[in-house]
Amino acid sequence: MPELTNPRAERVRSVRALAGRSARLRAGRFVVEGPQAVREAVAVDGVRVHDVYVTEQAARRYPEIVAAAQGRGARVRTGSAEVLDAMSPDAQHVVAVADLLESSLDAVLDAAPRLLAVLAHVRDPGNAGTVVRACDAAGADAALLTRESVDVHNPKVVRSTAGSLFHLPVVTGLDLPETVARLRAAGLLVLAADGSGEHDLDDLLDVAGAAPEGVPDLARRSAWVFGNEAWGLRDEDRALADAVVRVPIRGRAESLNLATAATVCLYASSRAQRQRPSGMPA
Repeated sequence: MPELTNPRAERVRSVRALAGRSARLRAGRFVVEGPQAVREAVAVDGVRVHDVYVTEQAARRYPEIVAAAQGRGARVRTGSAEVLDAMSPDAQHVVAVADLLESSLDAVLDAAPRLLAVLAHVRDPGNAGTVVRACDAAGADAALLTRESVDVHNPKVVRSTAGSLFHLPVVTGLDLPETVARLRAAGLLVLAADGSGEHDLDDLLDVAGAAPEGVPDLARRSAWVFGNEAWGLRDEDRALADAVVRVPIRGRAESLNLATAATVCLYASSRAQRQRPSGMPA
């Protein structure tokens, strides 16, 4: 029989409550939903998973998750479908509870990053999670979020990262002007992505590694700053960057959404850095 059968039990309510930010801060823990995210959480060093909850059917379907969780010292508990649905209706009957993730800008800069994403006033959980996933896919070293941005431990953010949240540092609560100053002091080129940018991304790719004076070189170590979904970057935020870059729109679309534009920009820098001429300074 499943170990947990009462969907109104205190344990079930406490897991469900972690969908709220105040409960997460009090407990110092967050909920990880779905087989893909839980699989990554129990596989990555440095992620402290306390409990994994599954139905018996899910345990049989994902034995590698159960084995990995047990190997890392996490408690694996079986529950009825009603219990797992009460914990999270979106988790496909696989739920984990882990300590809040902590990363610092100091640690990121100490690692001499080549590519970073900075999210300024990004408040949509799906967009924020997708940008973190794009950072992971493009080989970026970290994602940085200002204090006005969404909480990365929000369940919708965690789901949208599809496990990438556990693959790279994600630093939160930052002040944008202070962060940009520190990035520039660390030798990174700071690029703002904006539809009204002076520089065309395709044109920059054409000269990457041999950009003329006054033209930002995508082959350099870089940090991209992305703005709010509705209004983009404020004038004062754009002014912080070394250059403002637009993604060219060749068709009739009015614009690109934040996550799509961020993915295009990050991959452009990743490609340019891979093709950096030998002997070119970082």
